[in-house]
Amino acid sequence: MAVVDKIASSGTGSGTKLRRDIGLVGLLWASVGSIIGSGWLYGAKNAVVVAGPAAVISWGIGAVAIVLLALVHAELGGMFPVAGGTARYPHYTFGGLAGMSFGWFSWLQAATVAPIEVEAMIGYAGHWSFAQGFLHADGTLTASGFAVAVILMAVFVAVNFLGVRLLSKTNSAATWWKVFIPLVAIFVLAFTNFHPSNFTSHGFIPYGVKGVLGAISTSGIIFALLGFEQAIQLSGESKNPKRDIPRAVLGSVFIGAAIYTLLQIVYIGALPGSSFVKGWANLAYEGISGPFAGLATIIGLGWLAWVLYIDALISPGGTGLIYTTSTSRISYGLSRNGYAPQLFERTDKRGVPWFGLLISFVTGVVCFLPFPSWQQLVSFITSASVLMYAGAPLAFGVLRGRLPERDRPYRLPLGNVVAPASFVVASLIIYWSGWNTLWRLGFAILFGYLLLGGYALYATLKRLPNAPRMSWKAAQWLPVYLIGLGIISYLGGFGDGSQNVLKLGWDIVVITAFSLGIYYWARAVALPAEEIQRNIEDVEVVDEGGH
Repeated sequence: MAVVDKIASSGTGSGTKLRRDIGLVGLLWASVGSIIGSGWLYGAKNAVVVAGPAAVISWGIGAVAIVLLALVHAELGGMFPVAGGTARYPHYTFGGLAGMSFGWFSWLQAATVAPIEVEAMIGYAGHWSFAQGFLHADGTLTASGFAVAVILMAVFVAVNFLGVRLLSKTNSAATWWKVFIPLVAIFVLAFTNFHPSNFTSHGFIPYGVKGVLGAISTSGIIFALLGFEQAIQLSGESKNPKRDIPRAVLGSVFIGAAIYTLLQIVYIGALPGSSFVKGWANLAYEGISGPFAGLATIIGLGWLAWVLYIDALISPGGTGLIYTTSTSRISYGLSRNGYAPQLFERTDKRGVPWFGLLISFVTGVVCFLPFPSWQQLVSFITSASVLMYAGAPLAFGVLRGRLPERDRPYRLPLGNVVAPASFVVASLIIYWSGWNTLWRLGFAILFGYLLLGGYALYATLKRLPNAPRMSWKAAQWLPVYLIGLGIISYLGGFGDGSQNVLKLGWDIVVITAFSLGIYYWARAVALPAEEIQRNIEDVEVVDEGGH
């Protein structure tokens, strides 16, 4: 019996159950609202600086990559409509060690997005005189900016405490605005100030293929397109998850990719020639710190600039709100799988996992202390995000082989081709983030192993009911994959500190071969069908309310 058939909506008392209150529109808008956040405010400018007008190609490649990953997630989300789904698929198929690892990647990604969105809100707010003292010259928060950031994080948490039904309605309203305003900007810039010559006057691909590929990870393209998984994270609270999860996942990706690509096109076309006279890498105009609003001002569209400055508060705010939700649901899922204390599973009378929300708030506040500006964080979060997504193609391949007859409300055509291709793409995106990003991510991964691994060991020694089975043999490929990516990145040519031993082209061949080797190795050593089924049934029993 599927999970959805066994979980009833919780009653009014507190417990460990989530309420199934979200319909298709709520799920779709949760994902779209996460995709359209601060990425649209900064992504077009950052991409054109790295790739020139060929940034349009970068968005296309990024969109294809995300669609491949979304297709895999759509099948898995329909099969397993459980809270924090992306953290659970590797647990089903590879056991405790892999599940703990990808669960940490998921949590790390989600927990750091809300603080980034807060910093984006504060950055754009610098246009107003009252907010000009919130940031230092290097983009870090001042004391007053830190106080404002803490208040904004507190608002995100407070709205979440009001319950998932109100959250869904709040996010839906914000997302309608977040979709409408970029469309207005696209229409106005396209029909009032568009110069096709901007695409060729200084060369369409001034920084070559390396610039096109580097922009995908480092300028915010993948970061902007990420978020489709929010529907999956909330699937434990969906009214009809088998029908609605695949539709919400795929629909959100197509909506987001279309909007972002059009934004890039009109941004390049609307720029005055004087702004890139010294080359795209030296793009400059008054107000560029708020790229679209500043552009609207200098081309005489002051009214549009004011609308965009207002949107710069609403769009990141909506994304930060839903990622605060996601963080608590992922920690809920980690606890269900035995990697975190069961306190993370406790819900209040509205079905809200309250402890996970409090931890997400504390994490956000801590992130404000050492983190630099929005632009400098994008590569790190992109790498953590895509590393999280990389677990889904592996689980997909195992489930197709081990449990071929299991009910699949959405069955991906050519799944045995799409899954390894999406895993290769995920590895390439991580690689393109650059060595200077990946070595920092490595330290964050080690810290996660200390936290979650420490609790898992404690739960095992104390023989706690939810102590995970680590299944070392089934996850033997994982350390090879993580360390191997780091070595290839160090030898490659992306990011400061890389050795450039692997030249462009050969590095792609190496990553592709390495990733395919890991993919088929992981499939070969994955848990047997009966143990996968037992893991799934264990989660079903726990999600029903038992332990």
